[in-house]
Amino acid sequence: MSLYGVMRTGVSGMNAQSNKLSTVSDNIANVNTVGYKRASTEFSSLILKSGSGNYDSGAVETTVRYAITDPGNLQFTTSTTDLAVQGNGFFVVQDTNGNNFLTRAGSFVPDNSGNLVNTAGFQLMGYNIQNGAAPNVAANGFGGLQVINVNQMALQASPSTKATVAANLDPSAAVVATPAAAAGPGNYTSKTSMVTYDNIGNAVTLDVYAAKTGANTWDVEVYDPSGAALTTGPSAATTFTFDVTAAGKGTLAAASTKSLTVAIPGGSGTFNIDLSAMTQVASSFDFKATVDGNAPSAVEKVNIDDKGVVTAVLKNGTELPSFQIALATVPSPDHLTPEVGNVYSPNLDSGNVQVGLAGQGGLGTIQSGALEDSNVDLADELTSMIEAQRGFTANSKSFQTGADLLDVVVNLKR
Repeated sequence: MSLYGVMRTGVSGMNAQSNKLSTVSDNIANVNTVGYKRASTEFSSLILKSGSGNYDSGAVETTVRYAITDPGNLQFTTSTTDLAVQGNGFFVVQDTNGNNFLTRAGSFVPDNSGNLVNTAGFQLMGYNIQNGAAPNVAANGFGGLQVINVNQMALQASPSTKATVAANLDPSAAVVATPAAAAGPGNYTSKTSMVTYDNIGNAVTLDVYAAKTGANTWDVEVYDPSGAALTTGPSAATTFTFDVTAAGKGTLAAASTKSLTVAIPGGSGTFNIDLSAMTQVASSFDFKATVDGNAPSAVEKVNIDDKGVVTAVLKNGTELPSFQIALATVPSPDHLTPEVGNVYSPNLDSGNVQVGLAGQGGLGTIQSGALEDSNVDLADELTSMIEAQRGFTANSKSFQTGADLLDVVVNLKR
C-alpha cells in the first residue's frame, strides 16, 4: 500500500463529494424554476490491480445524470400563453441566432413584435396554419417551423368565400302570385339577410329571398344592398325541390340544386352558399348561416387548445387559427445536453430529434394556462447535502491520516 495512494484516494473522494454538493446546490437554487429538471451525481469506483499481500487504493469518479423524463407538478395560471406539456415531448424554441433547442419551460408572453418568448428569451416555434393550411411537418428535423407571432392576423381583412346554411322553408306557405318570376324584393315568400366581407373587410349584407313556386318547389335568389340581383333566376340553378316521401322526409331531392354561387361586391372570386342541409318540414321559416371571412380588427386575446392550435381572438369576436405549436422528442431524453436558459440540445447519446404535433405519434398534449414546476424535492436535496458534507469530511480524514503517517515515515530518519 502506498501512503501517496491513500492521499490521492482521499482527494478523489473529496472531489466526488464536491461534485455531488454542486448538483445539490444547483437543484436547490432552481427549486422554483419553471420546467427545471434536477441533476444528480452518480458514483463509480476505479479499482487498481493489487499484488498478493498488498492493496493499492484506487479512486472514485462521478457522472452527472439529469431526470429530464421525470415530470413536475402543474401550476395553473391566468395567462393563456403559459403552456405545459402533459406527457411526452418538449417545446421547440429558437434563440436570437436562429438555433433550435428543446425545453419544458412554457412561460411564454408576446414581446414587442408579438412573438411568443419565454423568460429566458427563447421564441416558441410552430407551423403556420393561416387560411386553413395543414401543418407541413418534417418529422426528422425543424424544417417548416416558424416563430409563433400572435399579431400577424391583426388588422388584416379576409374576404368571404363560403357560407354553410341550415334552413327550413315552411311547407304550408302559399304559392306566390307570379311563380314564373324570380324571387326578389317584390316577389317572395320568406326573406332573410347575412353579412359577408369584401377584400378590404367592408361588411356587405346579402339579402336572400325564397319564393314558393309550386308544391315542394322553391326559387331562391340573392340580392346585393343596392337591390341588384346577384343570381340569375328563375332557372334550374336557383330552383330547389324537396322530397316529401317516406324516404326523403322533407330533405332536398337528389336531383335538386344544392348551392348558390354569387359574386360579392368588392370581393375576389365567387361566394358559395351551401344549402344542402336545407329542409321543408312542418315548421316555420328558419335560416341560420355560418360565413367565413372577417373585418380588420386588433387581437384581443389568444386561445391555445390541447392540440397546440393558436387562435387569435379579435376584438370584433372573430376567431382566427393562425399557428399550431410543434412538439419534439428524442429516443433518450435523459441524455440531452443541458444548455443555458433551461433548454436542451440533442447529441449522439440522446439520439436524433423527432418533431410532431401534440396528441400524435406518442407525444403528449398541451395544457394552456399552466406551467410545469421544477421536479426538485427540497427535502431530498437537503438530505443529499448532509450526505455530501459527511462524505467530504470522512474523505478528508483519510487524507489527513495518510499525511500523518507520511510524517511518521519522514521522522524515522531523525
